[in-house]
Amino acid sequence: MERATISPSLSQNYLLCPSRALTTRLHYFSTTRNLSSPSSSSSIKLQHSSSNGGTSLTRCNAVLSNSSSSAEVADIDWDNIGFGLKPTDYMYVMKCNLDGEFSKGELQRFGNIEVSPSAGVLNYGQGLFEGMKAYRKQDGKNILLFRPEENATRMRSGAERMCMPAPTVDQFVEAVKATVLANKRWVPPAGKGSLYIRPLLMGTGAVLGLAPAPEYTFLVYVSPVGNYFKEGVAPINLIVESEFHRATPGGTGGVKTIGNYAAVLKAQSIAKSKGYSDVLYLDCVHKRYLEEVSSCNIFIVKDKLISTPEIKGTILPGITRKSIIDVARTQGFKVEERNVTVDELLEADEVFCTGTAVVVSPVGSITHKGKRVSYGEGSFGPVSEKLYTVLT
Repeated sequence: MERATISPSLSQNYLLCPSRALTTRLHYFSTTRNLSSPSSSSSIKLQHSSSNGGTSLTRCNAVLSNSSSSAEVADIDWDNIGFGLKPTDYMYVMKCNLDGEFSKGELQRFGNIEVSPSAGVLNYGQGLFEGMKAYRKQDGKNILLFRPEENATRMRSGAERMCMPAPTVDQFVEAVKATVLANKRWVPPAGKGSLYIRPLLMGTGAVLGLAPAPEYTFLVYVSPVGNYFKEGVAPINLIVESEFHRATPGGTGGVKTIGNYAAVLKAQSIAKSKGYSDVLYLDCVHKRYLEEVSSCNIFIVKDKLISTPEIKGTILPGITRKSIIDVARTQGFKVEERNVTVDELLEADEVFCTGTAVVVSPVGSITHKGKRVSYGEGSFGPVSEKLYTVLT
Protein backbone atom coordinates (compact mmCIF):
# COMPACT_ATOMS: atom_id res chain seq x y z
CA MET A 1 0.00 0.00 0.00
CA GLU A 2 1.29 3.46 -0.82
CA ARG A 3 2.33 5.34 2.29
CA ALA A 4 0.12 8.26 1.35
CA THR A 5 -3.00 6.11 1.62
CA ILE A 6 -2.49 5.41 5.31
CA SER A 7 -4.73 7.50 7.53
CA PRO A 8 -2.85 10.03 9.70
CA SER A 9 -4.13 8.35 12.88
CA LEU A 10 -2.34 5.14 11.88
CA SER A 11 0.98 6.81 11.11
CA GLN A 12 2.38 7.21 14.61
CA ASN A 13 5.53 5.18 14.11
CA TYR A 14 9.04 5.77 15.40
CA LEU A 15 12.10 4.82 13.42
CA LEU A 16 15.10 4.20 15.62
CA CYS A 17 18.44 4.02 13.83
CA PRO A 18 20.94 2.31 16.14
CA SER A 19 23.73 2.12 13.59
CA ARG A 20 26.44 1.43 16.15
CA ALA A 21 27.06 -0.83 19.15
CA LEU A 22 25.90 0.04 22.66
CA THR A 23 28.17 2.61 24.24
CA THR A 24 29.45 3.76 27.57
CA ARG A 25 27.45 6.98 27.80
CA LEU A 26 23.89 7.16 26.50
CA HIS A 27 22.38 10.66 26.35
CA TYR A 28 18.68 10.82 25.67
CA PHE A 29 16.17 13.65 25.78
CA SER A 30 15.50 14.91 29.31
CA THR A 31 16.74 11.79 31.11
CA THR A 32 20.38 10.73 31.42
CA ARG A 33 22.38 7.95 33.03
CA ASN A 34 25.96 6.72 32.64
CA LEU A 35 26.30 3.06 31.71
CA SER A 36 29.23 0.69 32.00
CA SER A 37 30.03 -0.92 28.66
CA PRO A 38 33.17 -1.75 26.68
CA SER A 39 32.32 0.63 23.84
CA SER A 40 33.03 4.32 23.36
CA SER A 41 30.61 7.23 23.88
CA SER A 42 27.64 8.01 21.66
CA SER A 43 24.45 10.06 21.57
CA ILE A 44 20.90 9.89 20.31
CA LYS A 45 19.82 12.67 17.98
CA LEU A 46 16.18 13.43 17.29
CA GLN A 47 15.17 14.13 13.73
CA HIS A 48 11.64 14.83 12.50
CA SER A 49 10.44 14.14 8.99
CA SER A 50 7.22 13.65 7.04
CA SER A 51 6.25 11.52 4.07
CA ASN A 52 5.42 12.62 0.59
CA GLY A 53 2.01 12.19 -1.00
CA GLY A 54 0.24 14.72 1.20
CA THR A 55 -0.25 12.61 4.33
CA SER A 56 1.81 13.65 7.32
CA LEU A 57 3.77 10.93 9.04
CA THR A 58 5.13 11.77 12.47
CA ARG A 59 8.49 10.07 12.75
CA CYS A 60 11.37 10.47 15.13
CA ASN A 61 14.75 9.15 14.06
CA ALA A 62 17.06 8.37 16.97
CA VAL A 63 20.61 7.87 15.72
CA LEU A 64 23.41 6.29 17.73
CA SER A 65 26.86 7.01 16.40
CA ASN A 66 30.40 6.12 17.45
CA SER A 67 33.54 4.65 15.96
CA SER A 68 32.20 1.11 15.64
CA SER A 69 31.47 0.00 12.08
CA SER A 70 28.78 -2.65 12.68
CA ALA A 71 25.78 -3.22 14.94
CA GLU A 72 26.16 -5.88 17.60
CA VAL A 73 23.58 -8.69 17.54
CA ALA A 74 23.19 -11.23 20.32
CA ASP A 75 24.48 -14.71 19.49
CA ILE A 76 21.38 -16.83 19.98
CA ASP A 77 19.29 -19.19 17.85
CA TRP A 78 16.93 -16.66 16.29
CA ASP A 79 14.98 -19.39 14.50
CA ASN A 80 13.85 -20.97 17.77
CA ILE A 81 13.45 -18.17 20.29
CA GLY A 82 9.73 -18.79 20.97
CA PHE A 83 7.58 -16.45 23.04
CA GLY A 84 9.22 -16.49 26.46
CA LEU A 85 11.35 -14.26 28.66
CA LYS A 86 15.02 -13.96 27.78
CA PRO A 87 16.96 -11.64 30.10
CA THR A 88 18.49 -8.70 28.26
CA ASP A 89 20.97 -5.98 29.28
CA TYR A 90 19.10 -2.97 30.61
CA MET A 91 15.78 -1.83 32.05
CA TYR A 92 14.46 1.67 32.64
CA VAL A 93 13.18 2.89 36.02
CA MET A 94 11.64 6.07 37.37
CA LYS A 95 9.58 6.81 40.48
CA CYS A 96 6.84 9.12 41.66
CA ASN A 97 5.00 10.04 44.85
CA LEU A 98 1.20 9.85 44.83
CA ASP A 99 0.69 13.57 44.20
CA GLY A 100 4.02 14.38 42.60
CA GLU A 101 5.67 14.25 39.21
CA PHE A 102 7.85 11.42 38.02
CA SER A 103 11.55 11.97 38.56
CA LYS A 104 14.07 11.70 35.79
CA GLY A 105 14.37 8.06 34.80
CA GLU A 106 17.49 6.00 34.49
CA LEU A 107 18.73 2.91 32.75
CA GLN A 108 19.79 0.13 35.09
CA ARG A 109 21.17 -3.33 34.53
CA PHE A 110 18.30 -5.78 34.04
CA GLY A 111 17.64 -7.68 37.22
CA ASN A 112 15.42 -8.20 40.22
CA ILE A 113 13.75 -5.27 41.96
CA GLU A 114 13.15 -4.84 45.66
CA VAL A 115 9.73 -3.83 47.02
CA SER A 116 8.09 -3.85 50.42
CA PRO A 117 5.93 -6.88 51.28
CA SER A 118 3.25 -4.27 51.89
CA ALA A 119 3.55 -2.71 48.43
CA GLY A 120 0.24 -1.67 46.91
CA VAL A 121 0.84 -3.81 43.85
CA LEU A 122 1.39 -6.96 45.93
CA ASN A 123 -1.49 -6.46 48.37
CA TYR A 124 -4.20 -4.80 46.31
CA GLY A 125 -3.12 -5.32 42.72
CA GLN A 126 -2.54 -1.64 41.99
CA GLY A 127 -0.63 -2.12 38.78
CA LEU A 128 -0.85 -1.69 35.00
CA PHE A 129 1.23 -2.94 32.11
CA GLU A 130 1.56 -2.39 28.40
CA GLY A 131 2.79 -4.58 25.58
CA MET A 132 4.44 -3.37 22.38
CA LYS A 133 7.15 -4.40 19.95
CA ALA A 134 10.23 -3.12 18.18
CA TYR A 135 11.19 -4.57 14.80
CA ARG A 136 14.50 -4.59 12.97
CA LYS A 137 14.19 -3.47 9.37
CA GLN A 138 15.65 -5.30 6.39
CA ASP A 139 18.79 -3.12 6.42
CA GLY A 140 19.74 -4.74 9.72
CA LYS A 141 20.37 -1.40 11.43
CA ASN A 142 17.14 0.57 11.64
CA ILE A 143 14.58 -0.34 14.30
CA LEU A 144 10.91 0.55 14.14
CA LEU A 145 8.46 1.16 16.99
CA PHE A 146 4.74 0.95 16.22
CA ARG A 147 2.45 3.70 17.59
CA PRO A 148 4.07 4.10 21.04
CA GLU A 149 1.92 7.13 21.91
CA GLU A 150 -1.15 4.90 21.77
CA ASN A 151 0.31 2.69 24.50
CA ALA A 152 1.23 5.74 26.55
CA THR A 153 -2.29 7.14 26.25
CA ARG A 154 -3.85 3.81 27.18
CA MET A 155 -1.64 3.55 30.27
CA ARG A 156 -2.65 7.04 31.34
CA SER A 157 -6.32 6.13 30.93
CA GLY A 158 -5.85 2.97 32.96
CA ALA A 159 -3.93 4.86 35.65
CA GLU A 160 -6.84 7.24 36.10
CA ARG A 161 -9.16 4.27 36.67
CA MET A 162 -6.74 2.69 39.15
CA CYS A 163 -6.03 5.93 41.09
CA MET A 164 -2.39 6.04 40.00
CA PRO A 165 -0.18 8.83 38.66
CA ALA A 166 1.23 8.04 35.22
CA PRO A 167 4.15 9.21 33.07
CA THR A 168 3.34 11.78 30.43
CA VAL A 169 3.15 10.57 26.85
CA ASP A 170 6.58 12.08 26.17
CA GLN A 171 8.11 10.45 29.25
CA PHE A 172 6.64 7.09 28.27
CA VAL A 173 7.89 7.25 24.67
CA GLU A 174 11.34 8.48 25.67
CA ALA A 175 11.67 5.65 28.19
CA VAL A 176 10.70 3.06 25.60
CA LYS A 177 13.16 4.45 23.04
CA ALA A 178 16.00 4.54 25.54
CA THR A 179 15.33 0.96 26.65
CA VAL A 180 15.16 -0.38 23.10
CA LEU A 181 18.36 1.36 22.04
CA ALA A 182 20.20 0.18 25.15
CA ASN A 183 19.16 -3.41 24.29
CA LYS A 184 19.34 -3.14 20.51
CA ARG A 185 21.55 -6.22 20.16
CA TRP A 186 18.52 -8.24 21.30
CA VAL A 187 16.28 -7.04 18.47
CA PRO A 188 15.94 -10.12 16.20
CA PRO A 189 17.02 -9.95 12.56
CA ALA A 190 14.25 -8.96 10.16
CA GLY A 191 11.71 -11.75 9.82
CA LYS A 192 13.00 -13.68 12.85
CA GLY A 193 10.77 -12.08 15.48
CA SER A 194 10.65 -8.85 17.43
CA LEU A 195 11.75 -7.23 20.66
CA TYR A 196 8.79 -7.35 23.04
CA ILE A 197 8.58 -4.25 25.23
CA ARG A 198 6.89 -4.43 28.62
CA PRO A 199 6.24 -1.10 30.39
CA LEU A 200 4.97 -1.53 33.97
CA LEU A 201 3.35 0.97 36.33
CA MET A 202 3.18 -0.30 39.91
CA GLY A 203 2.17 0.93 43.33
CA THR A 204 5.43 0.10 45.12
CA GLY A 205 4.85 2.21 48.22
CA ALA A 206 3.92 0.37 51.43
CA VAL A 207 0.25 0.31 52.51
CA LEU A 208 -1.71 -1.83 54.95
CA GLY A 209 -5.25 -0.52 54.75
CA LEU A 210 -6.97 -0.37 51.37
CA ALA A 211 -5.75 2.88 49.83
CA PRO A 212 -3.64 4.15 46.92
CA ALA A 213 0.05 3.47 47.42
CA PRO A 214 2.22 6.43 48.49
CA GLU A 215 4.89 5.70 45.83
CA TYR A 216 4.84 4.43 42.26
CA THR A 217 7.44 2.90 39.97
CA PHE A 218 7.43 3.02 36.19
CA LEU A 219 9.64 0.31 34.71
CA VAL A 220 10.37 -0.81 31.14
CA TYR A 221 12.07 -4.08 30.23
CA VAL A 222 12.38 -5.99 26.96
CA SER A 223 12.82 -9.53 25.64
CA PRO A 224 13.32 -10.94 22.14
CA VAL A 225 10.36 -13.09 21.07
CA GLY A 226 9.15 -15.26 18.24
CA ASN A 227 5.52 -16.22 17.60
CA TYR A 228 3.05 -16.01 20.50
CA PHE A 229 1.20 -19.14 19.42
CA LYS A 230 3.46 -22.10 18.75
CA GLU A 231 1.39 -22.74 15.62
CA GLY A 232 2.84 -19.49 14.22
CA VAL A 233 0.56 -18.01 11.57
CA ALA A 234 -1.32 -21.29 11.32
CA PRO A 235 -4.97 -20.94 12.37
CA ILE A 236 -5.69 -21.23 16.08
CA ASN A 237 -8.52 -23.25 17.61
CA LEU A 238 -10.71 -21.53 20.19
CA ILE A 239 -13.36 -22.75 22.60
CA VAL A 240 -16.18 -20.47 23.71
CA GLU A 241 -16.31 -20.11 27.50
CA SER A 242 -19.72 -19.43 29.03
CA GLU A 243 -19.11 -20.08 32.74
CA PHE A 244 -15.89 -18.20 33.48
CA HIS A 245 -15.90 -14.50 32.62
CA ARG A 246 -13.03 -12.14 31.97
CA ALA A 247 -14.75 -8.89 32.98
CA THR A 248 -17.98 -7.36 34.27
CA PRO A 249 -19.73 -4.05 33.53
CA GLY A 250 -18.34 -1.32 35.75
CA GLY A 251 -15.16 -3.28 36.42
CA THR A 252 -11.68 -2.91 34.99
CA GLY A 253 -11.98 -5.03 31.86
CA GLY A 254 -11.39 -2.00 29.67
CA VAL A 255 -7.98 -1.14 31.16
CA LYS A 256 -4.77 -3.14 31.08
CA THR A 257 -4.54 -3.84 34.79
CA ILE A 258 -2.67 -6.88 36.05
CA GLY A 259 -5.70 -8.48 37.69
CA ASN A 260 -7.51 -8.94 34.38
CA TYR A 261 -5.04 -11.55 33.24
CA ALA A 262 -4.72 -13.75 36.32
CA ALA A 263 -8.49 -14.20 36.08
CA VAL A 264 -8.28 -15.94 32.71
CA LEU A 265 -5.64 -18.51 33.65
CA LYS A 266 -8.08 -21.10 34.99
CA ALA A 267 -10.24 -21.26 31.87
CA GLN A 268 -7.20 -21.01 29.62
CA SER A 269 -5.38 -23.88 31.28
CA ILE A 270 -8.47 -26.10 31.03
CA ALA A 271 -8.85 -25.24 27.34
CA LYS A 272 -5.20 -25.95 26.57
CA SER A 273 -5.37 -29.29 28.36
CA LYS A 274 -8.11 -30.22 25.89
CA GLY A 275 -6.04 -29.20 22.87
CA TYR A 276 -7.42 -25.72 22.22
CA SER A 277 -5.19 -22.72 21.61
CA ASP A 278 -7.14 -20.32 23.80
CA VAL A 279 -10.54 -19.23 25.15
CA LEU A 280 -13.12 -16.86 23.71
CA TYR A 281 -15.14 -15.15 26.45
CA LEU A 282 -18.78 -14.07 26.39
CA ASP A 283 -20.47 -11.21 28.21
CA CYS A 284 -21.41 -12.09 31.77
CA VAL A 285 -24.97 -10.74 31.60
CA HIS A 286 -26.57 -12.36 28.55
CA LYS A 287 -23.86 -14.98 27.88
CA ARG A 288 -24.38 -14.62 24.14
CA TYR A 289 -22.29 -11.64 23.04
CA LEU A 290 -18.60 -11.99 22.16
CA GLU A 291 -16.08 -10.09 24.23
CA GLU A 292 -12.47 -11.10 23.58
CA VAL A 293 -9.93 -13.90 23.73
CA SER A 294 -7.63 -14.11 26.80
CA SER A 295 -5.14 -11.62 25.41
CA CYS A 296 -6.46 -10.42 22.06
CA ASN A 297 -9.49 -8.93 20.32
CA ILE A 298 -11.70 -10.85 17.87
CA PHE A 299 -13.19 -10.01 14.47
CA ILE A 300 -15.66 -11.86 12.26
CA VAL A 301 -16.17 -11.48 8.51
CA LYS A 302 -19.49 -12.12 6.75
CA ASP A 303 -20.15 -11.11 3.14
CA LYS A 304 -17.30 -8.57 3.19
CA LEU A 305 -18.63 -6.94 6.38
CA ILE A 306 -16.13 -6.95 9.24
CA SER A 307 -17.60 -6.89 12.75
CA THR A 308 -15.94 -6.70 16.15
CA PRO A 309 -17.28 -6.25 19.70
CA GLU A 310 -17.60 -2.60 20.64
CA ILE A 311 -15.54 -0.98 23.36
CA LYS A 312 -17.85 -0.40 26.30
CA GLY A 313 -15.81 -0.96 29.44
CA THR A 314 -15.43 -4.74 29.46
CA ILE A 315 -13.16 -5.07 26.40
CA LEU A 316 -9.59 -3.86 26.16
CA PRO A 317 -9.18 -1.17 23.47
CA GLY A 318 -6.41 -2.97 21.61
CA ILE A 319 -3.98 -0.84 19.63
CA THR A 320 -3.63 -3.52 16.95
CA ARG A 321 -7.45 -3.74 16.94
CA LYS A 322 -7.69 0.00 16.29
CA SER A 323 -5.01 -0.21 13.61
CA ILE A 324 -6.75 -3.08 11.80
CA ILE A 325 -10.01 -1.11 11.79
CA ASP A 326 -8.19 1.90 10.29
CA VAL A 327 -6.47 -0.26 7.67
CA ALA A 328 -9.68 -2.11 6.77
CA ARG A 329 -11.53 1.13 6.14
CA THR A 330 -8.73 2.52 3.96
CA GLN A 331 -8.97 -0.72 1.95
CA GLY A 332 -12.68 -0.22 1.30
CA PHE A 333 -14.11 -2.61 3.88
CA LYS A 334 -17.10 -1.72 6.01
CA VAL A 335 -16.33 -2.21 9.69
CA GLU A 336 -18.92 -2.31 12.47
CA GLU A 337 -18.16 -2.08 16.19
CA ARG A 338 -21.22 -3.54 17.90
CA ASN A 339 -22.61 -6.45 19.90
CA VAL A 340 -21.70 -9.65 18.05
CA THR A 341 -23.58 -12.82 18.96
CA VAL A 342 -22.32 -16.40 19.16
CA ASP A 343 -24.73 -17.32 16.37
CA GLU A 344 -23.10 -14.77 14.07
CA LEU A 345 -19.69 -16.13 15.01
CA LEU A 346 -20.69 -19.68 14.07
CA GLU A 347 -22.08 -18.50 10.72
CA ALA A 348 -19.13 -16.27 9.80
CA ASP A 349 -17.09 -16.71 6.63
CA GLU A 350 -13.86 -15.87 8.43
CA VAL A 351 -12.70 -15.19 11.99
CA PHE A 352 -9.43 -13.68 13.19
CA CYS A 353 -7.82 -12.23 16.31
CA THR A 354 -5.62 -9.17 16.78
CA GLY A 355 -3.16 -8.14 19.46
CA THR A 356 0.37 -6.95 20.08
CA ALA A 357 1.62 -10.48 20.69
CA VAL A 358 -0.30 -12.23 17.89
CA VAL A 359 -0.54 -9.24 15.47
CA VAL A 360 -3.20 -10.90 13.26
CA SER A 361 -3.99 -14.56 13.86
CA PRO A 362 -6.51 -16.50 11.76
CA VAL A 363 -8.98 -18.66 13.66
CA GLY A 364 -9.23 -22.18 12.26
CA SER A 365 -12.11 -23.38 14.38
CA ILE A 366 -14.55 -22.39 17.11
CA THR A 367 -16.07 -24.92 19.51
CA HIS A 368 -19.25 -23.92 21.34
CA LYS A 369 -21.27 -26.30 23.52
CA GLY A 370 -19.68 -29.30 21.83
CA LYS A 371 -20.27 -28.01 18.30
CA ARG A 372 -17.13 -27.34 16.26
CA VAL A 373 -17.20 -24.97 13.29
CA SER A 374 -14.17 -24.74 10.99
CA TYR A 375 -13.10 -21.82 8.82
CA GLY A 376 -10.90 -21.63 5.76
CA GLU A 377 -8.40 -24.10 4.40
CA GLY A 378 -5.84 -24.17 7.20
CA SER A 379 -4.39 -20.70 6.58
CA PHE A 380 -5.31 -17.02 6.52
CA GLY A 381 -8.67 -16.14 5.06
CA PRO A 382 -8.62 -13.62 2.19
CA VAL A 383 -9.67 -10.66 4.36
CA SER A 384 -7.38 -11.29 7.31
CA GLU A 385 -4.46 -12.04 4.97
CA LYS A 386 -4.94 -8.75 3.17
CA LEU A 387 -5.20 -6.78 6.41
CA TYR A 388 -2.17 -8.54 7.89
CA THR A 389 -0.11 -7.83 4.77
CA VAL A 390 -1.08 -4.16 4.68
CA LEU A 391 -0.47 -3.66 8.41
CA THR A 392 2.90 -5.38 8.55
